[in-house]
Amino acid sequence: MESEHQEKDLVVDVGSAEVRLALLENHRLIEYNRESSQGHSFSVGDVYLGKVKKILPALNAAFVDIGDSKEAFVHYLDLGLHFDAFDRFVRDSNPNRNLSELFSEIKIGEPLSKEGRIEDFLKPGQMIIGQIVKEPISTKGSRLTAEISLAGRNIVLLPFAEKVSVSQKITSKEEKRRLETLVGNILPHNYGAIIRTAAEGSSASVLVAELRSLIEKWESAWKKISRNKSVGLLFTEYSKTTTILRDLLNDSFTNIYVNDEKIYEETRRYISLISPEQEKIVKLYDGKEPIFDHFEVTRQIKSSFGKVVPMKQGAYLVIETTEALNVIDVNSGIRAKTSDQEENTFEVNKLAAEEIARQLRLRDMGGIVIVDFIDMDSVEHRNELYKYMMELMSSDRAKHNVLPLTKFGLMQITRQRIRPVTEINTTEKCPLCHGTGKIASTVVIDEQIERKLADLVERTKLKHFTLKTGPILGAYLTRGWNSFVSKWKRKYRCKLRVQEITDYSILQYEFYDETGKPLS
Repeated sequence: MESEHQEKDLVVDVGSAEVRLALLENHRLIEYNRESSQGHSFSVGDVYLGKVKKILPALNAAFVDIGDSKEAFVHYLDLGLHFDAFDRFVRDSNPNRNLSELFSEIKIGEPLSKEGRIEDFLKPGQMIIGQIVKEPISTKGSRLTAEISLAGRNIVLLPFAEKVSVSQKITSKEEKRRLETLVGNILPHNYGAIIRTAAEGSSASVLVAELRSLIEKWESAWKKISRNKSVGLLFTEYSKTTTILRDLLNDSFTNIYVNDEKIYEETRRYISLISPEQEKIVKLYDGKEPIFDHFEVTRQIKSSFGKVVPMKQGAYLVIETTEALNVIDVNSGIRAKTSDQEENTFEVNKLAAEEIARQLRLRDMGGIVIVDFIDMDSVEHRNELYKYMMELMSSDRAKHNVLPLTKFGLMQITRQRIRPVTEINTTEKCPLCHGTGKIASTVVIDEQIERKLADLVERTKLKHFTLKTGPILGAYLTRGWNSFVSKWKRKYRCKLRVQEITDYSILQYEFYDETGKPLS
């Protein structure tokens, strides 16, 4: 499915409250992420110093306080092979010790046995280092592992580990040996590493720089561990931008557009570290219209996150989401290209499969997904559809499993859920009726806007204004040679530019001065 010349763009919209990331493939939205830029939410990969609250012998697990309102959960099997070493480091570190010495002195003992009991290792009140592997979802707190790993693009650094292992996907024995020897030689004592597939062919200088930055990140947490021994964040993976880059950056990335100088610099710095030759693909966007409108992301979000998702030729999907189960119903609409009903149905189902694979990634849907395809009589078609779905899902980074269709046309897909499903309310509450269904006449909207303009001209003594509106209102105010806007320009002797914003609701409007500052 992946064509050789696929254009992949990452569009990063930095707002005051959140950073939004859109991954486009051939200008089509396939992944969407939001990250709050205020406060810290508990995200996969974050590492905390937590306090054991309660041992659950029946589950061979414990609850840990990491500062969230819901306690995190760690199972005995997630303590990792060398929990004793981490535990000793937390107990023995204090502000008067040389922490580098302490870290390298600790002996990595025998690995923990699979049959052990959690109560032999954890006690209430004990401080432990934990890393989030699954975000809090609904009533459940985060899931933790005590086996800490710091993932880079080419290397995953493992504190208190002894071995260097190489990704199975690197097939050349010489290259495996080269990477193993290289990384083995530069790793300090008491560190292990996993060499990722992306490292194939990487130069020593790139690997050394990345390893140094990962070690620095881990060691920067030591002071916090030794100093206060209190619950708190030790370090966060990276920002979502860099995490997505790390996982997705490959030779097919075409452009990364960012509308904020600070994040642009951070992204450029990060890429120059992990993939120097691609630094030039990062571009700072400074256009007049919002970045998501410019790249048609807003429009795609609005059409992709509704309950009903339209497809080509009148076919559509209906998506219902509950906490553990997602149901997707495929509808053919009114389309009939051929008179052959079976062939027609197969075509619609294939179209639907493409859209479903995209929707799963887009909404980050997890748990069990039941797809109700349109019934097909041919066993051959059912098998072909199953194979096609497997192929479409192969580029999905989340662990997943696709089961063949039942004879009733149902397909079950399980997809790993590590964060809550992305839900965006795409319906708008009417700004005038507030959901009552009754509104004042729309005829008066131009009078309302004119009153506001007259007031601004009078109060601010400005001569240049930008009026931002939704597309429908914008068209209404600018239509014809003698439009409302041209009348107002003459009447108030001012310059007035109308800018249509896709995100605005029907009658929403705002005035701005020429520097882009909102006027109230």
